[in-house]
Amino acid sequence: MAIVYLNIGSNIGNRRALIEKAIRLISEKFGFYCLSEFVESDPWGFDSTNRFLNVGMAIKTDLHPEKILSEMQAIEKRLSSIAHRDASGNYKDRELDIDIMAIDELEYKSKRLQLPHPHLMDREFFIGLLLQLAPEWCHPGLCRSQV
Repeated sequence: MAIVYLNIGSNIGNRRALIEKAIRLISEKFGFYCLSEFVESDPWGFDSTNRFLNVGMAIKTDLHPEKILSEMQAIEKRLSSIAHRDASGNYKDRELDIDIMAIDELEYKSKRLQLPHPHLMDREFFIGLLLQLAPEWCHPGLCRSQV
């Protein structure tokens, strides 16, 4: 069983209610493991006056990373019909966004998914939430022994 670290965020609509619904659906599918504190953050990668509410969640599963991603995308679509990007491919305000920040200390890359999340270290709230869930977690690309 691997531990999957998620970030669940929302910057429009009833942010807390949408995040709590996502937590419930994820828990029903995977079982509840651990939840961080809720934090607010400024939008990352686009301009908006709407701040994000975020929470980190850790779950346990033996599913393949691509299957986990598909399950999270299905939950996003079930709770919100608003796309995450505009017609030009740029980020925009969204009701719900579920990101896989990391799966244990796995390094994985495909066309759909990169682990750890490629912007994990760029987003202070991401790494802060992950470290609340797993204080000993170490980014596999940064913590390798030089021996």
